[in-house]
Amino acid sequence: MLQAASTYLDWNNSIDILNKAYDAGLFALIIGPKGTGKTSLVREFAAKKSAKLESVNFSLRTRESHLVGAKTLTDGSIGFDEGILIRSMREGSLLYLDEINAAEADVLLRLDEALDDRRQIVLKESTGEMIKANEKWFVVATINPLTHVGTKELPPQILSRFPIRIRLDYPPEETELQIVKRYASSGHDEKLIQGIKLANTLRQAAAVEELYYSPSLRETIAFAKLLDSGMNAKEAAVIVFGNVYSQWGNVEYQKVNDIITSMFGS
Repeated sequence: MLQAASTYLDWNNSIDILNKAYDAGLFALIIGPKGTGKTSLVREFAAKKSAKLESVNFSLRTRESHLVGAKTLTDGSIGFDEGILIRSMREGSLLYLDEINAAEADVLLRLDEALDDRRQIVLKESTGEMIKANEKWFVVATINPLTHVGTKELPPQILSRFPIRIRLDYPPEETELQIVKRYASSGHDEKLIQGIKLANTLRQAAAVEELYYSPSLRETIAFAKLLDSGMNAKEAAVIVFGNVYSQWGNVEYQKVNDIITSMFGS
């Protein structure tokens, strides 16, 4: 069966950096705001490596048991279901730690045990077995900026486990156009360029705290898909880029809609 063509555009040579990190046995950290393609990058890298991808999305609800495992009781017999960390270490799969700076301190402490140079962890929750990682085991983590809700500063010892650091920001406008066109049909270039310029205007305003929200690549792709559906550009811009600001009140909403009107007309 033919593999579907990739929609990922490696505009800042991140795949090559990850390849070098993999070959050197060095874990990697991808830093950047939401919606810049961090997860897409990791999936693309795993696909190119033909590696099994195991993922953990961290939040306040992520517990040690999600990583290491938990005891089970079946028909009166006590067993143990290994967590994703142990499973990936045994199999030598690619472990993706998404938004690691949203994890709680106790979870990070347990994770740190496996991430040090020995690449091993004691399974104290079960038999006390020492789990040593398969030599192919590779870990990639992502973090969002500290301005994002739920994020916190990573402890220095965790940061040091990821000596390869890739900064993934929003791409230049001409590159974003190339990315968006991989998800939508051609024929709307002029309107797409306007939509991308609008997204960047809103991102810049959010960066200096003039607005509460910064649109992601997902929004520019959604804008392109609405154009494909036959919707006019002004309406698509209001739906994708404008309406979300109403949650912060009419002043914020009107500020953004004035920007949209100035760019797309009334």
